[in-house]
Amino acid sequence: MKKKKNIKPFRPFIVDVEASGFGCESYPIEIGLALEGDNRYCSLIFPADRWTHWDMAAEGTHQISRDILIKHGKPLTQVARELNHFLGGLTVYSDGWVTDKPWVTRLFSEAGIRQAFRISPLECILTEPQMEIWHTTKDSIIASMALTRHRASADAFIIQETFFRTWVKTQDHPLNLQPILKIKNQTHDFTPRQHAR
Repeated sequence: MKKKKNIKPFRPFIVDVEASGFGCESYPIEIGLALEGDNRYCSLIFPADRWTHWDMAAEGTHQISRDILIKHGKPLTQVARELNHFLGGLTVYSDGWVTDKPWVTRLFSEAGIRQAFRISPLECILTEPQMEIWHTTKDSIIASMALTRHRASADAFIIQETFFRTWVKTQDHPLNLQPILKIKNQTHDFTPRQHAR
């Protein structure tokens, strides 16, 4: 009788992007990453001069005004370099790949910096059993978190945690899940303490 392999729990790196709106004129205004362990990255982006499109309906969702971007956003080149630093040579996943990938591409194009990582659809690594329990698991995670403001890094963490929990639940021998640590609502940009390549 063959012994079952001890498969290590898998937490993919996740990217989430908030934007000025939708359509060809929209651009990224905030990028969040869920990385290793409890490491996360989040940054507002100072818009390029020609990035003038603004959708008030989108602002109603992400609650980031253009004035906040002007006051607190980082330069495009700085954000692009930081993303390459944390993700260089890796694949990061998005649950909104159709929009997130073009927005990240636009950021690097405008910054004049080569993107050193890949963005792939989360669906590429999801199994059918995971998909079947995805929404109920995600809703449970959101309900357990004390979030008072929409942040890209929090959204990335929710997706990462949902992937992990649905993965664990659909294994032959599910692991015991620990309660989720509540994320403190961060209103400033921050950098992961450590990132092992």
